[in-house]
Amino acid sequence: QVQLVESGGGLVQPGGSLRLSCAASGRILSADLMAWHRQAPGKQRELVAAMFTGGTTNYADFVKGRFTISRDIAKNTVYLQMNSLTPEDTAVYYCKGDFFGRAYWGQGTQVTVSS
Repeated sequence: QVQLVESGGGLVQPGGSLRLSCAASGRILSADLMAWHRQAPGKQRELVAAMFTGGTTNYADFVKGRFTISRDIAKNTVYLQMNSLTPEDTAVYYCKGDFFGRAYWGQGTQVTVSS
């Protein structure tokens, strides 16, 4: 059983930045994939960014150049640096990890972009 705990969400003005953290109870190098997803009100959950075990990253088109996924292996933590935020980025952001063929999700952290 793996637990994922997100933190770092909050209220930010348009154009601002936030860094989300996802602390895993297991070794993140044991995961095939660590990813960030988001879900806005009335919309389906969507992939934002992902990092594979070897370090390869993948981003949704709508965040390319603005968001960066990274990890600290020693801390078993994955980060999402979000820059140039817009109101359209408002959503609950979820951390997901694929460990041994099973997907684990965090509880989510709210990000609100508003003036």
